[in-house]
Amino acid sequence: MIELMIVVALILVVTAFSVMSIRPALQQNDVSEGFNQTLMAMRQARDTAVAQRQIYIVTLSNAAVPNSITITQGSTGTVTNTYFLPTDVAFLALAGIPISPAAFPQTPDGFGTGANAIDFDQAIAGGVKNVIYFYPDGSAQDAAGNINNGVTYLALTGNAGYINTSRAITLWGATGRLRAWHIERSGANYYWRQQ
Repeated sequence: MIELMIVVALILVVTAFSVMSIRPALQQNDVSEGFNQTLMAMRQARDTAVAQRQIYIVTLSNAAVPNSITITQGSTGTVTNTYFLPTDVAFLALAGIPISPAAFPQTPDGFGTGANAIDFDQAIAGGVKNVIYFYPDGSAQDAAGNINNGVTYLALTGNAGYINTSRAITLWGATGRLRAWHIERSGANYYWRQQ
C-alpha cells in the first residue's frame, strides 16, 4: 500500500511539472493565433475590397465588443465577418515596448509612441484610431478620406512580465500594405523586428 501511494505521489509531481512547462508554450500559441487572426482579417478586408470593387471597413475593438475584429461592407453596412481574439490575448500596448518614432529602438515603422494599443489615423487630428476603410484601389483611408497609416499591438493579458509576447501590425495607408512585427530583446532593452 505504501508503494502504491509513493507511485501515485510521483505521478502527481511529474504531472504538475509537465503542466507548468507546457503553459508558456500554450500562451505563446494563443498570442500567435490572435496575431495571425488580426493580420488575416485585415488582409481579407483589403483583398475583398479590391476584388469586389467596394469599400470594406475593419473595426478593431477593445470596448464595445472586447477583443474583436469586425469586417463590414461599406455601402450596405452589412457585417460580413466578426473575429474574436483568444480570451488571454488583447489589443494591448505593454509598458516597456519602444516608444520613440524616430530613435532606436523605435516603434514599428515609426508609427505612434507605443501608448495606444490601436493607433491608426496617424497625424490626423480627431481621427478615429480603430476604424480602417479599405478602398477598391487597395488603399486604406479613414471616414474623412485621409490616408490611414497606423499600428496595432497585441499581447498576452494579465501581467506586464509578458512583454516578450508582444506583436504588432503596421498599415501603410497609401498602398494598404500590412507588415508584421514581433518584439526582441537585446540586453535590458526591447526592440521591434519585422517578421
